[in-house]
Amino acid sequence: MTNLQRLTIILTVFNFLFLAFGVAQLHPAVAQGVAPVLRARALEIVDAQGRVRAEIKVLPAQPTLKMPDGTTGYPEAVQLRLISSHNNPNVKLVTTEDGSGMVLGGEKGHTQLLSRGADPFIKIVTEDGRERTIKP
Repeated sequence: MTNLQRLTIILTVFNFLFLAFGVAQLHPAVAQGVAPVLRARALEIVDAQGRVRAEIKVLPAQPTLKMPDGTTGYPEAVQLRLISSHNNPNVKLVTTEDGSGMVLGGEKGHTQLLSRGADPFIKIVTEDGRERTIKP
């Protein structure tokens, strides 16, 4: 056996020992702790198919938006939506500077609770378009 062959075998053995030692030192990845605060402008939760199923976000003011009651403008808002697998936002919760609102929906209609400004109300709308509004 030549000196070059001996040197190659010795280096191979040392490399194998270093590799074995390195593998023995590996530890499973463990979370280092919980971040005290998560800061973002929006947060989305997606399902296994990549569909957004929940979101919370800050929406900018819309000063020129025409509202169903005839007024114009909508203030900055924070919105939480919970979305079905069919992309229907079945739960929607919104807060603005002047109040809040909530919509609970389903296949047969939805219920809206709005407490913004001077006239809070509850509205129930059925699948066929029938409505009932309750005001104080």
